[in-house]
Amino acid sequence: MNDKSLKIILTGATGFVGEGVLLETLNHANVEEVLMVNRRHFDLQHPKLRELIVPDFMNPDAVAKHLSGYDACFFCAGISSAGMNELKYSHITYETTMQFAKVLLAYNPDLVFNFVSGSHADSSEKGKVMWARVKGKTENGLMKLPFRKEFNYRPGAMLPSEGQKNVKPFYGFIVRTIAFLSPKRAVTFKEIAYSMVNAVVIGYSKQVLEIADIKELANIN
Repeated sequence: MNDKSLKIILTGATGFVGEGVLLETLNHANVEEVLMVNRRHFDLQHPKLRELIVPDFMNPDAVAKHLSGYDACFFCAGISSAGMNELKYSHITYETTMQFAKVLLAYNPDLVFNFVSGSHADSSEKGKVMWARVKGKTENGLMKLPFRKEFNYRPGAMLPSEGQKNVKPFYGFIVRTIAFLSPKRAVTFKEIAYSMVNAVVIGYSKQVLEIADIKELANIN
């Protein structure tokens, strides 16, 4: 891989997925700066790290001037669909993501957008599983935007990174068991983060990346 220095916007650092991707992204030699865009403060100090608080992702225009000059967005913000109806889940997962993506595109027309979706997201948008339909709709919507590149990640079981705080002990046990019994069903946050960096620098043949794709792209040097 070439030695291009990247400036990355990352959302969702206060959650499990975002924190894991953030920690590994900061460790990557090609990453010069990470701007974590959060609704609330995340207590982490690192020489490459900056923070921008955006209370309402549906209205980021007030801080949009701080979002220009970046190479990529690693969109890791998300929420569980448990106990939510489709209207509310769609607002958070689809509408908020699309609004934020459009603002970024306006200020960074050459941006690469990497969206963390979910395993078994429904690209047809017609299946019986509500969250899968909404994730599929979000993937489809993002792929229609004129980013330089846009990739959708379906990582499945994710192994916590060293030093990660936002991990429920029972989840850690379950995912490590999955990784031990069936390695092809699990992926590390290092693999996710490094594949995202490679997606920015060298691209990939698919826009929807399953676990095997994530692993393959992460290991391209």
